[in-house]
Amino acid sequence: REDYMAVDELFDVGVQTQRAILNLRKGIPPPEAGLKEERHNGNGSLMRVLPLAHWHQGTDEELVQDAFDQSAVTHGHLRSKLCCALYCLWARQILRNEKNAWDYAVSTLDGIFPAKSPERNELEQNIKPDDLYEVQGSGYVLDSLFSAKWACGRENFEETVKAAISLGNDTDTTACIAGGIAGLIHGFEAIPRRWRENLRGREIYEPLLEKLLTLF
Repeated sequence: REDYMAVDELFDVGVQTQRAILNLRKGIPPPEAGLKEERHNGNGSLMRVLPLAHWHQGTDEELVQDAFDQSAVTHGHLRSKLCCALYCLWARQILRNEKNAWDYAVSTLDGIFPAKSPERNELEQNIKPDDLYEVQGSGYVLDSLFSAKWACGRENFEETVKAAISLGNDTDTTACIAGGIAGLIHGFEAIPRRWRENLRGREIYEPLLEKLLTLF
């Protein structure tokens, strides 16, 4: 409503997130505020979840549950929750220097939920993390995740982000999701200096970043 923390007086919010915020303003509890129908599987909760994997010190099961909970506030469908969980497990294995981080994350997620559970059915029937996926860079949560995975096959940070953008459609979010993983793989110094020095909103994000880093 007030463009709080907007950069250059420009503020935007996805329709699904906007509706969830309205639910919160009506007094609906945060875990119930997110929209839950199948058509409500945008990428908003996926694009913001990476810090959770950074600071989380619990078990894989606890990380998955917390990824579910952070998604539920705006994106309550099981597919969105599972994509957030898979992304967090993927990030965690990269931080642990696991060479096959994606495969390990998929295996871990499979092992957490029993056969024929709603979560396993969603994984096997709709997400299909082991299958080839024709990426489009769209705002659909599943496409966003697989588009980011596709982009992360590049050799460095800059090529990863440019590959994500090259898909078109929801370019900023795809690049955000892919760039988060690329940052874990290649490190801070791999981000081109010209990009870092030209970021707007430094006075907003630097104090938050410093606060986050104290958690490590």
